[in-house]
Amino acid sequence: MFLAPIAPPLNLVLVEPQIPPNTGNVARLCAVTGARLHLVGPLGFSIAQKDLRRAGLDYWDKVFQKLYPTLDDYLREHPTARRHLFTARAAHSFWDVEYRPGDHLVFGSEPDGLPPSLVAAHPDLTVGIPMLPDRRSMNLSTAVGIATYEGLRQIVRRGS
Repeated sequence: MFLAPIAPPLNLVLVEPQIPPNTGNVARLCAVTGARLHLVGPLGFSIAQKDLRRAGLDYWDKVFQKLYPTLDDYLREHPTARRHLFTARAAHSFWDVEYRPGDHLVFGSEPDGLPPSLVAAHPDLTVGIPMLPDRRSMNLSTAVGIATYEGLRQIVRRGS
Protein backbone atom coordinates (compact mmCIF):
# COMPACT_ATOMS: atom_id res chain seq x y z
CA MET A 1 0.00 0.00 0.00
CA PHE A 2 1.38 3.39 -0.96
CA LEU A 3 0.61 6.97 -0.03
CA ALA A 4 0.45 9.54 -2.81
CA PRO A 5 2.40 12.73 -2.09
CA ILE A 6 0.33 15.70 -0.93
CA ALA A 7 1.03 19.14 -2.32
CA PRO A 8 1.78 21.19 -0.44
CA PRO A 9 2.90 18.71 2.22
CA LEU A 10 1.93 18.83 5.86
CA ASN A 11 4.41 20.68 8.08
CA LEU A 12 5.32 19.17 11.44
CA VAL A 13 6.66 21.77 13.85
CA LEU A 14 8.44 20.76 17.06
CA VAL A 15 8.89 23.62 19.52
CA GLU A 16 11.92 23.17 21.79
CA PRO A 17 12.11 19.36 21.60
CA GLN A 18 14.32 17.83 24.28
CA ILE A 19 14.65 14.11 23.49
CA PRO A 20 16.70 13.19 20.39
CA PRO A 21 15.02 9.83 19.64
CA ASN A 22 11.59 11.49 19.59
CA THR A 23 12.77 14.03 17.03
CA GLY A 24 14.45 11.28 15.04
CA ASN A 25 11.21 9.28 15.03
CA VAL A 26 9.31 12.34 13.78
CA ALA A 27 11.94 12.77 11.04
CA ARG A 28 11.34 9.19 9.96
CA LEU A 29 7.59 9.81 9.99
CA CYS A 30 8.17 12.80 7.73
CA ALA A 31 10.20 10.63 5.36
CA VAL A 32 7.43 8.06 4.93
CA THR A 33 4.58 10.59 4.68
CA GLY A 34 6.20 13.43 2.73
CA ALA A 35 5.70 15.88 5.61
CA ARG A 36 8.29 18.59 6.28
CA LEU A 37 10.01 18.96 9.65
CA HIS A 38 10.50 22.36 11.27
CA LEU A 39 12.48 22.55 14.52
CA VAL A 40 12.11 25.54 16.80
CA GLY A 41 14.87 26.21 19.32
CA PRO A 42 16.34 26.16 21.67
CA LEU A 43 16.73 22.42 21.23
CA GLY A 44 17.69 20.15 24.10
CA PHE A 45 20.29 18.42 21.91
CA SER A 46 22.46 18.85 18.84
CA ILE A 47 20.89 17.81 15.56
CA ALA A 48 24.19 16.10 14.83
CA GLN A 49 23.76 13.68 17.75
CA LYS A 50 24.01 10.04 16.72
CA ASP A 51 20.77 9.06 18.51
CA LEU A 52 18.83 11.57 16.46
CA ARG A 53 20.35 10.45 13.19
CA ARG A 54 19.96 6.76 14.07
CA ALA A 55 16.24 7.17 14.78
CA GLY A 56 15.79 9.15 11.56
CA LEU A 57 18.05 6.78 9.65
CA ASP A 58 19.19 8.13 6.31
CA TYR A 59 16.12 10.32 5.77
CA TRP A 60 17.31 13.45 7.54
CA ASP A 61 18.35 15.31 4.39
CA LYS A 62 14.97 14.57 2.75
CA VAL A 63 12.72 15.79 5.57
CA PHE A 64 14.42 18.54 7.52
CA GLN A 65 13.03 21.92 6.52
CA LYS A 66 14.64 24.41 8.86
CA LEU A 67 15.88 25.16 12.36
CA TYR A 68 14.48 28.38 13.79
CA PRO A 69 16.39 29.88 16.72
CA THR A 70 13.16 30.92 18.48
CA LEU A 71 9.41 30.58 18.25
CA ASP A 72 9.19 34.23 17.17
CA ASP A 73 11.53 33.46 14.24
CA TYR A 74 9.29 30.59 13.13
CA LEU A 75 6.12 32.70 13.47
CA ARG A 76 7.69 35.58 11.51
CA GLU A 77 8.74 33.29 8.68
CA HIS A 78 5.28 31.70 8.41
CA PRO A 79 2.85 34.51 9.27
CA THR A 80 -0.05 33.12 7.23
CA ALA A 81 0.42 29.43 8.02
CA ARG A 82 -2.71 27.54 8.98
CA ARG A 83 -1.70 26.17 12.39
CA HIS A 84 -3.05 23.53 14.73
CA LEU A 85 -1.54 23.83 18.21
CA PHE A 86 -1.46 20.44 19.92
CA THR A 87 -1.80 20.55 23.68
CA ALA A 88 -3.29 18.44 26.46
CA ARG A 89 -5.30 21.54 27.46
CA ALA A 90 -7.04 21.98 24.12
CA ALA A 91 -10.31 23.58 23.15
CA HIS A 92 -11.04 21.00 20.41
CA SER A 93 -10.38 17.34 19.67
CA PHE A 94 -8.04 16.64 16.79
CA TRP A 95 -10.89 14.61 15.28
CA ASP A 96 -12.93 17.81 14.91
CA VAL A 97 -10.31 19.64 12.84
CA GLU A 98 -10.52 19.82 9.06
CA TYR A 99 -6.93 19.33 7.92
CA ARG A 100 -5.73 20.75 4.61
CA PRO A 101 -2.58 20.36 2.53
CA GLY A 102 0.16 22.63 3.82
CA ASP A 103 -1.18 22.84 7.39
CA HIS A 104 1.31 23.30 10.22
CA LEU A 105 0.84 20.80 13.07
CA VAL A 106 2.64 22.39 16.03
CA PHE A 107 3.80 20.39 19.08
CA GLY A 108 5.58 21.48 22.25
CA SER A 109 8.50 20.05 24.17
CA GLU A 110 8.31 16.73 25.98
CA PRO A 111 8.41 18.10 29.53
CA ASP A 112 6.54 21.39 29.09
CA GLY A 113 4.34 21.30 25.99
CA LEU A 114 3.73 24.47 24.00
CA PRO A 115 4.65 27.83 25.51
CA PRO A 116 1.67 29.10 27.55
CA SER A 117 1.89 32.48 25.79
CA LEU A 118 1.31 30.83 22.38
CA VAL A 119 -1.66 28.81 23.66
CA ALA A 120 -3.14 31.85 25.43
CA ALA A 121 -2.78 34.00 22.29
CA HIS A 122 -4.52 31.40 20.08
CA PRO A 123 -6.92 29.29 22.16
CA ASP A 124 -9.12 28.74 19.09
CA LEU A 125 -6.23 26.93 17.36
CA THR A 126 -5.60 24.43 20.16
CA VAL A 127 -6.36 20.78 19.53
CA GLY A 128 -5.82 17.71 21.63
CA ILE A 129 -5.72 13.97 21.29
CA PRO A 130 -8.29 12.37 23.63
CA MET A 131 -6.84 10.48 26.58
CA LEU A 132 -8.21 8.90 29.73
CA PRO A 133 -8.75 11.28 32.66
CA ASP A 134 -5.87 12.03 35.02
CA ARG A 135 -3.22 11.31 32.38
CA ARG A 136 -0.63 14.02 31.83
CA SER A 137 0.41 13.40 28.23
CA MET A 138 1.56 10.86 25.68
CA ASN A 139 4.91 10.44 23.99
CA LEU A 140 5.69 13.29 21.60
CA SER A 141 6.51 11.16 18.57
CA THR A 142 3.39 9.05 19.15
CA ALA A 143 1.21 12.17 19.29
CA VAL A 144 2.80 13.55 16.12
CA GLY A 145 2.19 10.25 14.34
CA ILE A 146 -1.45 10.09 15.39
CA ALA A 147 -2.11 13.68 14.29
CA THR A 148 -0.21 13.33 11.02
CA TYR A 149 -2.10 10.25 9.92
CA GLU A 150 -5.46 11.78 10.83
CA GLY A 151 -4.55 14.79 8.70
CA LEU A 152 -3.44 12.57 5.83
CA ARG A 153 -6.55 10.40 6.13
CA GLN A 154 -8.81 13.41 5.77
CA ILE A 155 -6.84 14.98 2.94
CA VAL A 156 -6.60 11.75 0.93
CA ARG A 157 -10.28 10.94 1.50
CA ARG A 158 -11.35 14.39 0.22
CA GLY A 159 -8.91 14.14 -2.68
CA SER A 160 -7.49 17.59 -1.95
